[in-house]
Amino acid sequence: MSEIRFTIDGRPCVARAGQTIVEAAKANGVWIPVLCHYEGLKPVGSCRICTVRVAGRYMAACTQPVTEGMAVENTAPDLEDMRKSLIEMLFVEGNHFCPSCEKSGNCELQALAYRYRMMVPRFPYLWPGRALDARAPRLMLERNRCIQCLRCVRGIRAKDGRKVFAAVERGPRVTIEIDQRLAAGLSDAEARRAMDICPVGAILRKETGFAVPIGKRKYDGAPIGSDVEKGAGR
Repeated sequence: MSEIRFTIDGRPCVARAGQTIVEAAKANGVWIPVLCHYEGLKPVGSCRICTVRVAGRYMAACTQPVTEGMAVENTAPDLEDMRKSLIEMLFVEGNHFCPSCEKSGNCELQALAYRYRMMVPRFPYLWPGRALDARAPRLMLERNRCIQCLRCVRGIRAKDGRKVFAAVERGPRVTIEIDQRLAAGLSDAEARRAMDICPVGAILRKETGFAVPIGKRKYDGAPIGSDVEKGAGR
């Protein structure tokens, strides 16, 4: 199959037919930030952190296939500022207190905030009141940290294929709910996958908090995206 030739910020790149911009960028050692995207899940383009510009048009890099001759803008100052503003909005619309979070150091949202040097958000904090759900035997759902990326909805299923998590309501009222009966049937490994698939500390595996000491977690030693930029991939 012939290669597709395109550029990212003027850098020549090649891709396979059907690859999205995010996938092709990663294969060429170029990092594009993502949050709702997760390898192995169908992309939905809901968080827009991966927004790039092609021929003057903004598009989600996780859903847009690469085409021959495409010229992708990825690190233009206005694109980077837009991503930073989205990160800030995710922080202010929830209750994220990183020092007390079990996911600190492994959290993708926190790592992006460091990467984009977020200090004081430009938006007012909303301080919503969201109920914590600890009824499942192996999982705890901390909705105050949820960014509604829907990774858990798309990626965690029971053995019969039914979804363990679901998005309920719409707009500002949307919440993530957990099917208690299906969650009770999850194995230890499946519960761990549910925690790992969440980019923040909204889904926690009970009785495993702080198992990896601070300083030895994923983003403690290197910033998010550094592995892709070194050509290692995620």
